[in-house]
Amino acid sequence: MSSVAEQTFPTFSLARLLSTIFEPTQGMRVVILIDLEDPREIEGLKFLRIPRYTIQQHAYQKFYTVLHDSVMAELGMTGGEIFAYQITGGSNLDLPDRAVAPNGTVISLEKDVYPNYDIVLCISTYSATAPLTAFAKQFGFRGATLHGINDIILSSGLCVDYHEVSRNAAKLQAGMTHADRFEIDFEFFERRETLILHTGKQEAQKSHGLCHGLEPDVANLPAGEIYFVPTGAEGRFPLVYELDGTLGIMEVEDGKIRKAILVKGNQDTIDAHNQKLISDPVTGELGELGFGTQNLPVSGADIQDEKILGTIHVATGRSDHLGGNLTPDKFAKSENATHDDILFAPHKTPDINIPQVRMVRNGQTYVLIENFEPSSYIRGLLDS
Repeated sequence: MSSVAEQTFPTFSLARLLSTIFEPTQGMRVVILIDLEDPREIEGLKFLRIPRYTIQQHAYQKFYTVLHDSVMAELGMTGGEIFAYQITGGSNLDLPDRAVAPNGTVISLEKDVYPNYDIVLCISTYSATAPLTAFAKQFGFRGATLHGINDIILSSGLCVDYHEVSRNAAKLQAGMTHADRFEIDFEFFERRETLILHTGKQEAQKSHGLCHGLEPDVANLPAGEIYFVPTGAEGRFPLVYELDGTLGIMEVEDGKIRKAILVKGNQDTIDAHNQKLISDPVTGELGELGFGTQNLPVSGADIQDEKILGTIHVATGRSDHLGGNLTPDKFAKSENATHDDILFAPHKTPDINIPQVRMVRNGQTYVLIENFEPSSYIRGLLDS
């Protein structure tokens, strides 16, 4: 991937971030949501003294405190409350309704928060983009999800000029839209596999960070990707299980992972996945294909690392927040209704190379990525 060693970023500014992302007008109410294993740990700010809550501590120190110190007055915003809900345990699972305030008051998110705030900032362990997007459409607010933030993200991905991010994303969007299909080659342990994802000439979508106007919308930050909801898929691709590092091959037919085959690691991990695919088949549906658009440092958190130019990710499961039709009610078990990104990048999957990614559109083939580097076609789009 392209080096960012020589790249410098401005110091993180919450005022700049919020004014760029939302262009807030006078009097808009803002609220911060965090997740805790026990929401009552927000009482007396107990979570600030618990080492494992680094994400939530960033939320308090870099967002809540700064909002009250200067940003709300500078931007003419009001509110600034912070509430905690129980950690969901999975990416994009539905949010609980119960939340707790620092003074111990128990509130309802659906009655006390969503209808009463204009901007909702969710800084959490697991992504809440899908459920928060659904609530935004229902209640009319705008928001941003910032799960997994760390020091690197705070000093890079949240410091960029999102107007420029949006312009670059638009260039790539124009050059990748209305594709018939994408072909991804994988090399690992002397094997070569190809995954084909059909996109049916749909318009490419962009996650660009800007959430302007009054239309309900939720930005996923850091932003910077082009994405599609596949209309079908077939082939095979490797998957590294984060649980224990087991490597398997996923067999894909009719847009779904049908079977996992062990390459290296623990057969029990593969067996458990196969049982899940049998008992709840939609968990294997490929619900997203995404391409990073930014030059950013590796942060160790997928929320930023999947936005790096030259990386690619596919996702299984829930897709309604992306324009797909896989909603939580279609899963056999509610705890399975996740949207799980599978990121391919040198730091994340060092044993897996992607020698080439191709786009087929109107009978022509365009190389997009080679060995995790953007192709001359992609570079040409960005330079236009």
